[in-house]
Amino acid sequence: MDKASKPSFLKAIKAVLWAFIGIRKSSAHKADLAQLSPVHIIVSGVLCAAVFIGILVFVVHVVIGK
Repeated sequence: MDKASKPSFLKAIKAVLWAFIGIRKSSAHKADLAQLSPVHIIVSGVLCAAVFIGILVFVVHVVIGK
């Protein structure tokens, strides 16, 4: 594996964030499947979901005024 195709956690987070938004090219999706580790994808997905839920809870508390 060369450095360009080495799986990294930041690449996994980038792929998960693009997936959250829902804008992905098919070629980029296929490249991610070939390059990224499933463990990185799962961990970054759970992490991004937790951050998203935390932001929603924060916004609700600010709007309600608690």
